Amino acid sequence: MDLSRSQIASRSPHFLKARRAVAERLREAARHLPDGLRFYVKEAYRPLARQRRSYDEHLARLRELRPELDEAQLLREASLYVAPPAVAPHPTGAALDLTLIDAAGMELDMGCPFNADSEESGGACYTDSPGLSDQARANRAVLIRAMQAAGFVNYPSEWWHWSYGDRYWAAQTGAPAALYAAVDESLLEAI
Repeated sequence: MDLSRSQIASRSPHFLKARRAVAERLREAARHLPDGLRFYVKEAYRPLARQRRSYDEHLARLRELRPELDEAQLLREASLYVAPPAVAPHPTGAALDLTLIDAAGMELDMGCPFNADSEESGGACYTDSPGLSDQARANRAVLIRAMQAAGFVNYPSEWWHWSYGDRYWAAQTGAPAALYAAVDESLLEAI
């Protein structure tokens, strides 16, 4: 777990909390990793207010960087990297942002830094991005196999983002509905 929070915007003390089923599935996924590798969780729960700020900030940044886009195009582009608050997975406790580390605790080469958007990474943030080094592609394949074996789905615009039980998961798996809705941060204070 990344207790530093240096790569995430959330300052919630609950940023590493996840639904019990999500945590259990992560343990299952860990059993599918090669010896010497472990997951390094950067973020799980994110307060809805933080999600709203992140979305608004990213949208404002895109308006500056891409003035040729109309509002509908901007909203679509913004939603590729930051989920709109109404459907955001992290406030449900059903999403994980993670990477892989070796036995020495060093992060593996995944082709681009965690949390880099498409502009910063030249598109390497996309899970199936072409042009990755052989090593980065192999490392992503290890991550993908382990997470999928445990029932997680990946958000394809972010190689590091995986979920189980949120709305995106339901849409991708054909489940009739999400298992989890957003949780107000004040409810987590008692946990």
